[in-house]
Amino acid sequence: MVNGRQSLDLTSLSQPGRGEPVEWLTSTMPVPYPEAVAAMEARAAEIAAHHAPELLWLLEHPPLYTSGASGKLQDLLEPRFPTFASSRGGQLTYHGPGQRVAYVMLDLKRRRPDVRAFVASLEEWIIRTLASFDVRGERREDRVGVWVSRPDKGAGCEDKIAAIGVRVRRWVSFHGVSINVQPDLSHFEAIVPCGLDDPRYGVTSLADLGRATTMAEFDLALRRSFRDVFGPVEARLAETTL
Repeated sequence: MVNGRQSLDLTSLSQPGRGEPVEWLTSTMPVPYPEAVAAMEARAAEIAAHHAPELLWLLEHPPLYTSGASGKLQDLLEPRFPTFASSRGGQLTYHGPGQRVAYVMLDLKRRRPDVRAFVASLEEWIIRTLASFDVRGERREDRVGVWVSRPDKGAGCEDKIAAIGVRVRRWVSFHGVSINVQPDLSHFEAIVPCGLDDPRYGVTSLADLGRATTMAEFDLALRRSFRDVFGPVEARLAETTL
């Protein structure tokens, strides 16, 4: 058991059946959310049809909120930014500058058709990346995402540093993870993040934890950890979308 969650064999997700590297795309400009969703859905369909390689897409969004399949209207406390309904799992969250969003489009049928194992592998990827910056990320049995214990804030206090929300169609994943590198954390105050209104649970970032880094440095750590969990990658840049 790992933090109350049964250990999973993550190596079974590490290589697709034909062994091609995952395409690794980094967008250099903020990508509007509707454009990102349209591009992801198109690419996921191509992957399912074996017309395109798997893709890991790194980007930032302009300030906005997204509400997943379990989102609740009352969790939007103050509509500071545009809010978009999303087909991903999960509830309400914030995206914006300083947050690394990673959209993960993998063929789980070729790797391992197990959504639970896939989510655990995403958590492991984030945890290994955070360890590169001397931050101990942890899983929780009752809360998806990656958490950091904050005893300095009080007994039982924890902050979320990374959110996970995925969708799987024809066994191809899309949507993915968002990791707080140095976003404006005050924007989370306008929502109930992920539906968790327990005062013991907050939101943090690498900068908030005193681990300030550039996005480029963080991306390098993400790539190293991704190879360990999911296999080799092949990188390219894009100015906007796919």
